[in-house]
Amino acid sequence: MTSTDKREKAVALRYDEQKGSAPEVVASGKGIVARNIIQSAKEAGVFIQKDPDLVELLAKVPVGEELPAELYQTVAEVLAFVYSVNTKFKEKLDPLNPEHKSKE
Repeated sequence: MTSTDKREKAVALRYDEQKGSAPEVVASGKGIVARNIIQSAKEAGVFIQKDPDLVELLAKVPVGEELPAELYQTVAEVLAFVYSVNTKFKEKLDPLNPEHKSKE
């Protein structure tokens, strides 16, 4: 069955190694719900990865459940990218970093 639903979709994940062994789906939706998820993420400074194929897969996981093992590798690659971006961003903002240029 092919989906003809062209509405915006979003899925939010949280990984807490204290609570479980895999990321958990904490929000999922389409249309206005998706826009609210994205807006909340932006306001919280959370990195947003745009990947329609991955969202389609993640949207099948019920909210409150951990990701199935089949999605670990894909999500791990996204998380590795996010951590890399976050590290580079923090280094640029670190005033003790010699490459940091103050705008004073």
